[in-house]
Order: sequence, then C-alpha cells, then structure tokens
Amino acid sequence: MTSSFTTALLTDMYELTMLDAALASGTAERSCVFELFGRRLPPSRRFGVVAGQARFLEALARFRFDEADLAYLADNRIVSTRTLDFLRSYRFTGTILGYREGECYFENSPLLTVFASFAEAVVIETVALSILNHDCAVASAASRMTIAAHGRPCLDMGARRTHERAGVSAARAAVIGGFAGTSNLEAGKRYGITTIGTSAHSFTLVHDDEEAAFRAQVAAMGPGTTLLVDTFDVTRGVERAVRIAREAGGELGAVRLDSGDLVAQAFKVREQLDALGAHSTKITVTNDLDEYAIASLGAAPVDSYGVGTKLVTGSGIPTAALVYKLVQYTDEAGTRHDVAKKSASKQTVGGAKFAGRVIGEDGYASEELLVVADERERAEEIFAERGARPLQVPLVVDGEINRLYVGPQALTDAQAHHISARNELPYPAWRLSAGEPAIPTHYVDVADRPDETE
Repeated sequence: MTSSFTTALLTDMYELTMLDAALASGTAERSCVFELFGRRLPPSRRFGVVAGQARFLEALARFRFDEADLAYLADNRIVSTRTLDFLRSYRFTGTILGYREGECYFENSPLLTVFASFAEAVVIETVALSILNHDCAVASAASRMTIAAHGRPCLDMGARRTHERAGVSAARAAVIGGFAGTSNLEAGKRYGITTIGTSAHSFTLVHDDEEAAFRAQVAAMGPGTTLLVDTFDVTRGVERAVRIAREAGGELGAVRLDSGDLVAQAFKVREQLDALGAHSTKITVTNDLDEYAIASLGAAPVDSYGVGTKLVTGSGIPTAALVYKLVQYTDEAGTRHDVAKKSASKQTVGGAKFAGRVIGEDGYASEELLVVADERERAEEIFAERGARPLQVPLVVDGEINRLYVGPQALTDAQAHHISARNELPYPAWRLSAGEPAIPTHYVDVADRPDETE
C-alpha cells in the first residue's frame, strides 16, 4: 500500500458530509470564522506551548484532492458528484491568524483563527487539530522538562517509543520546548536538528567483553565519544572507559548511565571520574525520565538528560485537548452572526476574538485578554490601552502562506520565542505541581453582542 503526498484525506468523514449538505443547502459559501483553541488546560499544566503551526501550514499547502482521492470518495459514495467537482479544484483561499510557534497559551487562547467560506474552512478541521494537538502536547511537556533541567541540555531519544512519523514530529516539537537535539536522523535531516547517539547495550554484548567494545567504539568515534558504562559493573566500566580513551590519545567525552538509582550513581561516578583526573568527562543519564525525575536529579552532578517515552507521549498528557469551532458567519444579506455552543461543559464564546497578553509594571504577564470584535484594529486599540502584547500573526493571507513561519529558520525562531515568552510568565507558571493556569483569561466584547446557539 502506498501513501499519498496529498493531505486532503487526513480528515474525518463528517467534514465532507457537512460540505456535501452545505453545498446542497446554499450555505457552503457563507463567510465564516472558525477558531482552534482549548477550553481548558490539561490537568497539571499551568500553561501550554504552541507547536505545529509550521507543520500545519505545510500540510495546508498540500491539501489537494487528487484523482485517486476523488475516485475513493466516489466509489464509496461518501459525497455527491457536485461535491466531487468542488473538491477537484479545492484550494484554501482564506486568511488564518495564529499564535506564533513557541508562544505560551492558556484557556480559550485562539491558536488559529480561520477566516474563509464554510466550504473551505470546515474541511481542514482534522488536519489542523491532529497536528496541533500532538505537537502542543509534546512541546508543553518538553518545556516543563527544560524548566526542571535548569539549563542542562535535554535530548530527545523517543523515536522508538511512538509511531515512526510521530517521532519525527515530536523531535521538532521538543526543540520548540527547549530541547537541544534528537536521536532521530529523519528529524535531523528534515528540520536541521542536531543529532546525537553512540551505542546501546547490544553493542557491548556483541563483543567478547566490555573492554573490546569500548576499544572498538573509541577507535571508530574518537576518545571524545560517550561510553555506556552500566552493562555490567559501573565502577569497572568507568575505569575502563577513561583508560581506553587516554590510550587513544584523549580524554573521554562522557559516560552514560541508563539504570539503577541515577542520583546515587551520578555522585559515585563523578567522584570516581575526578579521582581518575577525568574532570572534563561529562555524565549523561537516561532511563524513562520525565520532568519530575529530572527535577530530582537537580542536585546531582549530571550534565545532560536523554528523554524518551515521557517526552513523545506528552509526559502523560498525549493530546492538548484542542477543538475547532465555528464562532461567526455572515448571511446572504451581509449580516454577521456570532454563534456559540450552549452544551453543558462544552460552552463556547461567539464572535471573532483577537488575543493579547497584558504585561504588568513588574514586567510579567498578568492576564490573557481576548477581545471580541469584528475588526482587528479595534482590538489593537484596546491592547494599547491595557498594555497588552498582541499574540496573533498572519500565517496565511488570501491563501498565501507566510514564509516567515515555515522552514528551518522558523524552528530556530520558535525556540527563541518560547524562551522569551516563558520568561515573561509569573513564577507560578514554572511550578511542576498541579495548579491553576499561570494567568487568567478575560474577555472584552467591544459590541456586547448576544451569542446565538451554534
């Protein structure tokens, strides 16, 4: 079975059946506003991290129904001939505002605001949600881990613990959250991420003894390599590793610890390395780490952390719980209607919203301000009055993707922006314990218009 280059069928069937019915009823061309947001932050998260915008934009550029896609829809009688004709020439021509990658977000923050016809906007729901729900969850976990690491590098080693393609996406999201590298070569190639890795226990075990394995690795990679020293006895492994590196003409780069009591092991190994004069040899630790395990190692002489399963699964929260909802449409007479769900526990707020973050006199964020307005200019006036930093940028304008937010430089910029945005948050945001969002979300409706039911 071959996979398609197009992204059009990375969607739920109901999006196309809605389109089919809307084309028949005459509402498909109504101008609409959809928003992608989370009603609340996941448990234990005091803020979320935006990731996946670039991947979404790349997917949107490839959102085309080719003849094979159309044949599948026709053969399975999913939509009518009229809808097939519409999809054959589908191109997104609307405008999308969104939070920058790396930005922090909170309850109801509009990570994407889509201005387009109902027909154009409704069919991209799943591709947008599937990308951002995954990437935001991983980036949010990565940010907590880099907070716990207090400046020590964190490295992604999670590709073997998730879907093969999800591992590539997770590596990129982890970089946005502050990670310094990945073990995944496809991620390195595709996104320009620094790749890392030396050997596993199998490499030691395939040799006649540990010494032979260390000599082989040092011969191939030089004395500056990282040797895994806990296959048998850690103390003997460290002694052998240092000696073999010196015999090769240099100081050992690092030792890796992957089992046991990592805190106690790190202290013992650091003491042993220093006693051997290997003061420059670093210690890296792995073994099912999460933000809490990393925090517990804060006082230990550890130089870097390799994180796998907990990173790529969002450290227990594998989805950011984002949703995609219609908040406004314009009828045939040109009248705008703000719409909202009234369902119990799933209420939404109608109207297009423009987001800003209020910065207090102390330089820290104090609230997420969502202005319900028909025009962005009015919202920006309110931001200026209240000292709020505008949060949304133009990701797509009239169907044209903003190239500032895709490509290798976009990833570098996203990581830098995240550090800046995270530093702007008040101290409670940095706590790893469960608690309320770091800042509250407040609304201002410039027209004070009543919502209707969706």
